[in-house]
Amino acid sequence: MSKFNLGQYRTSRKSLWLAFLLAGVLLYLALRGVAWGEMLGTVRQARLDYLTLACVTLSVSYFLRGLRWRVLLSAGKPVSALTAFWATLVGYLGNSLLPARAGEVMRSMMISRHAGLSNSYVFATALTERILDVVALVMISLAALMSLDGMPPWLLKASQVMTVLGLVCVAGLFIAPRLDGWLDRLLHWLPLPGGLRERVRGLLTQFLLGMRAFQHGRRAVSFTVLAVVIWLMDALVAVWVANALNLQLAFPEALVLLAALGLASAAPSTPGYVGVYQFVAVTILAPFGFSRNQSLAYILTFQAVCYAVVLSLGSIGFWRLSRQESSAVAQTVPEPVRDDFDAAPVKDIGLDHFSDRPLSARSAK
Repeated sequence: MSKFNLGQYRTSRKSLWLAFLLAGVLLYLALRGVAWGEMLGTVRQARLDYLTLACVTLSVSYFLRGLRWRVLLSAGKPVSALTAFWATLVGYLGNSLLPARAGEVMRSMMISRHAGLSNSYVFATALTERILDVVALVMISLAALMSLDGMPPWLLKASQVMTVLGLVCVAGLFIAPRLDGWLDRLLHWLPLPGGLRERVRGLLTQFLLGMRAFQHGRRAVSFTVLAVVIWLMDALVAVWVANALNLQLAFPEALVLLAALGLASAAPSTPGYVGVYQFVAVTILAPFGFSRNQSLAYILTFQAVCYAVVLSLGSIGFWRLSRQESSAVAQTVPEPVRDDFDAAPVKDIGLDHFSDRPLSARSAK
């Protein structure tokens, strides 16, 4: 087990330039015409009691996010609730400080090394969690949007389109793990060296196992319930931030805003989603009666609350998990390096028939 190193994560210059260019354009569009004195005056009047409630509620929400990811991870091997919680916060810390959503890689690698699971399997569960998370939020926000009066048609239409796309993604999660026979034939057809073909086959096996983790009744119900609770708590955080600034944001409006922020975060962005979040705020909050100054004051305060929780708890999580890795390395007798694809077979209800045998062995069965 090697210690996690941020230097292991790399991103291309082109993606960085694209992220900074997009952030610059969106930030310009969001900030043009803003009255800085009025906006800062709104921020200065923020009430500490509401901000404290928002921070505490958001911390609980992150803990529930760790439990939700743990539901999927448990298909491969039991993971402690605290380990999943700290790794989840490390992921958000990475997304806040590093470009190209590096936090997803960070949290996956940490869980992989602490739980002894394949990197590809853990990353697949993280990807599955993200897809299902967005789908749940979009569907919740669509219901909230339809309960509001006077909403612009483009906003309702965009929400409907995203709901359809989300359902397509969910269907893909159920279909992809059943394509192992086809993928095996494709690998056999490709002109790859035998050793490389076996490594790619092992990677696909573990990745498909991770995607299949949701296809179990009890896990699916647990994940769905947690997802609903999490987004309702996050909406409560959004409402309390508005109350702290003496602004009026209804609960359904908060859900619509969160859905827009969540979808926008998938675009190439700078650390902390600078520019992206500001543009989304002034666009989405305008139909709810927010001025540009109020929208910017709100989103800056909302991001400050998120940063306060993520930087503090994420730093603690990174320190704790790194220290545990160091202790484990010091106490463990050196063993031969195990390949990423030699992880123990997944043994769980609904998955024991989908073992870590080569894809060819299963497809020939």
